[in-house]
Parts: sequence; structure tokens; C-alpha cells
Amino acid sequence: MAGRRNGYQSKNACIALAGSGYWGKNLARNFHALGALHTVVDTNPETLQQIIDQYPSIKGTASFADILGDTEIKGIAIATPAETHATLAKEALLAGKDVYIEKPLCLSESEGYELIELAEQRDRILMVGHLLWYHPALLKLKQLVEQGELGRIRYIYSNRLNMGKLRREENVLWSFAPHDVSVILGLLDEIPESVQAHGGNYLHQKISDVTVSLLSFASGIKAHIFVSWLHPYKEQKLVVVGNQKMAVFDDTAPWERKLALYPHHVTWKGQIPLAVKAEAEFVEIQEEEPLRAECIHFLECIHTRQRPRTDGNEGLQVLRVLNASQKALETNRVITLTQESHYKAPYQVHPTAEIDDNVEIGPGTRIWHFSHILEGSRIGPNCNIGQNVVIGPRVSIGKGSKIQNNVSIYEGVTLEDHVFCGPSVVFTNVYNPRAEVPRMKELRRTLVKRGATLGANSTIVCGTTIGSYAFVGAGAVVNRDVPDFGLVVGNPARRIGWMCKCGERLGDDLTCQACGAAYKPGDNNDTIHRSQETI
Repeated sequence: MAGRRNGYQSKNACIALAGSGYWGKNLARNFHALGALHTVVDTNPETLQQIIDQYPSIKGTASFADILGDTEIKGIAIATPAETHATLAKEALLAGKDVYIEKPLCLSESEGYELIELAEQRDRILMVGHLLWYHPALLKLKQLVEQGELGRIRYIYSNRLNMGKLRREENVLWSFAPHDVSVILGLLDEIPESVQAHGGNYLHQKISDVTVSLLSFASGIKAHIFVSWLHPYKEQKLVVVGNQKMAVFDDTAPWERKLALYPHHVTWKGQIPLAVKAEAEFVEIQEEEPLRAECIHFLECIHTRQRPRTDGNEGLQVLRVLNASQKALETNRVITLTQESHYKAPYQVHPTAEIDDNVEIGPGTRIWHFSHILEGSRIGPNCNIGQNVVIGPRVSIGKGSKIQNNVSIYEGVTLEDHVFCGPSVVFTNVYNPRAEVPRMKELRRTLVKRGATLGANSTIVCGTTIGSYAFVGAGAVVNRDVPDFGLVVGNPARRIGWMCKCGERLGDDLTCQACGAAYKPGDNNDTIHRSQETI
């Protein structure tokens, strides 16, 4: 893949670039080097002439309307001020052009939602320029997180600091933070429940020069973003703290040192945490200019009609967090995103999936190949529904749940928030079925409570309740209730221990060696609960 990308050359010049200022010049350089730049639009005559002099083979115009009717132009890259993004992108989509928008997508959520719907209706590509998702080091970091190399993620922080270009059309939050918000949301596959932000205005009373934003997620993970253009030196650093390893992405370091893993971790002796340190391990990555890779990706999406890695949906989620941060900055209070969102954001459905009428699907949910959601079902926000999954009819699934491949969830089954169903989990809803005897009136209901995990190929016999944060081992057959935090295995399933909320098995003293949480026995030997002092 890397070799093909390095030698990529567009078959024809099909891209028009709107805006050739500070960042537009970089886009012009890359699209021209790829043989794809057709026309540049800029209302500043001097800037436009400089670009034409630099690339004599391209066309130049001061009118955006000129490129809308040009049939040779297939895609338009927009690198104008953010307040113009929505209007220009809408005009381009209505003209039948594929669109790339430099971050942010736009300034209002309603405008973002309108652009996404318009792109879907017109079958047009809508891509947002979140550059870091085309950086080899960050793509490798995402892979390491998904593979569990860092263990359970606990905390993420990002610093984007410089003494550089000072802006007056936007504050530092909107100028610097979109990249970091995009990265954090993408690494966690989760939208924050709440946002806090603080800042300082030093050069202009209404424009923040320094901001710190704190994102709190339902999973318990927190993240903060520190941005400033009043800093003595340049720093672009992302730190991901896991319970097994910690990762540092330093974009100002040489390529061979951009991504480092620190096998630091914490062990517990009783209830005393002990730090265990180790030497940094630098991860090998192939050098490639991220902006070039991003431009290539846009051209490939135009050609293949694939959905961009950073599509309109991703851009809209970033916009939600930025707007919440801005409101937190202005009001000095905690902003809950679900309360601040005035639209129903779109979800993603693979073209091979089927969605019946009267189905409710929450924002941020993704539904993959050959799955079928039957009538009357409700799926909460930010769920991930794998391949060949059947849900319904009239099934309720809470937010943040993950359903792996080849699972059927029938009427009578309810999953609360953040439930994990491994591959090929089996649910039933009639206890003694006969093909010749209709028994849906004898349906027995099954409830899987918040945070529970059902291992691969486990079978949940109807009429049972799986407790909160319980853990059903792979292949187990559950035919009776499982208590909160219970670990069950076998056929029939029996309890062999207890699990921490973080997903690690508790020791005999009911203390988690991974996170240090302590539990106490309940009223009988078949229940436990968190110790108050550890909550």
C-alpha cells in the first residue's frame, strides 16, 4: 500500500481548490504533485496570481460559481474561513461535486447535519480534513489500541502549543483543538457525556489564546486538551495511558521517535499502588506526509465511491464537542452533550444491511455488513453492530453496546447500556419451542444489565437476568440468573468467581489487582458490592 501511494498519480486533473491562503497553499502543492489540480479559486488577486505563476498548468478564477458548472471538475476542496464552509459545501453538493472541507466541517450542528443529509441524497462524497487520521504514527497507535496492546485505556491528554500564527477570525480552541478532538473520539470510539473548558483572553478580550478542555466519557475514561498559541516552543504531543502500557505520539519528534510505548504499569500490594517503570520502546513506522496521504484518500474516494475515513459523520461529532467546549468556555459550567444537541445525528449503516420501518437508532451507532434490524426495535447511541446480526422485532439495546458477528437478539431480550456480546452469542425467547405449536404468547423475557459481558458462543436461555458487570465465559450455557459482577462458566453455567467493573477477575480478598477497586460481600455468599470508599 505504501509503495503504491508514494507513486500515486491521478489520471486526470479533476480537483478545484477554493482558498489558497495559509493552508490552501499546502493543499495546492499536494493536489498538483498528484496531477489532480484543475482550478484554484481565490478572491485575492495577488494570492491567486502567485498560485497560477507557481503552477502554470492550472486555471484560476475569483468566482466560486465558475467551478460549479465545469464538468471536468469532479471534486472541490474547500480551504476558506470556517464561517464560509457550510454555504460553499452546500453549493458544491447541489452542483453534483464531491467535497473535501478543511476542518472544521462548519460552525453549527444543524448546518453539519444538513450537509450530511444532502451528500447522502445526492450520493456525493463528503470528507473533512482531520489530518492526523492520515498520519502513519496515529494509524499505528489506533491499531495498537484495538489490539489491546495498551490494555484498558484510562486517560488521554493532548497538548498542541506554539508561538505561531495568531488569528482573529477564530479562537485557539477552534483553530488548534479540532485535530485533538477527532483523535480522541476516534481512539475511544466513544462520544463524551460531558465537557468542561477554561481559557484565557490576553491579546483580545473576546478571543481565547489559551484553553483547556476536559472530556468525560460514560466508560469512565477522561481526556483533556491543552491548546495555546502563546507558548515559548512548539509542542504537539498525545499521551494515551493504559493499564498495561502508555503511548506517546510526539509529532515534533523525528520519524523514528514519533511513537513510543512505555511499558509502565501499576501493581497493587493490598490497597497500596506501586509504580513499575520500564524503558521506552519506539515503534517503527514508515515515513509519509500525512497531507499527501489525505489528498490521495480523497481522490480514491472519488474514484471508488468508498466512504472517507473522516467523513461528515465524524466531522459532525467533532463539531458537537467543539460547540460544547465553546459553551463551557463562555458559561463556566459543565455541558452535557445530550442536552446541548438540538438535532438527531445520523448513524452509519453498511449498504448490505436492512433496516425495517419504525426503528429507532441512536447517533454514532454503526451497523455492518448483512445485518437486519426488525420493526419496533430501539438501538441506543454509539453502539457497534457487527456483521450478520439480527435484532428484533421490538428489542431494546442501550447506549454504547457492542454486538459482535453472527448474533441474533430476539423479541423479549433487553440489553441495557454498554453490554458486550461476543461472536455467535445465542439468545432464546421460548423455553420449549415446537415448530408445530405457536408459543410466542409464552415468551420469557431476558434482561442483560449494564456493563455485562457475554463471551463468544455462550447461550442465554430465556427467562434469565444477567447482572450488572457480570461476565459469562465463552461457550457457557446460562439457565439461571447471574448476580452482579459474577463470573460464570460451563454447561450449565456456574459461578467460579467475581469480576471487577474494569473487566479483571477479583482476588480472594475481593480486591482488583488491575485498578485497586475493593468490593465487599453482600447479604449472602452469592452477591458482592463496591466498597463505598473506592467508588
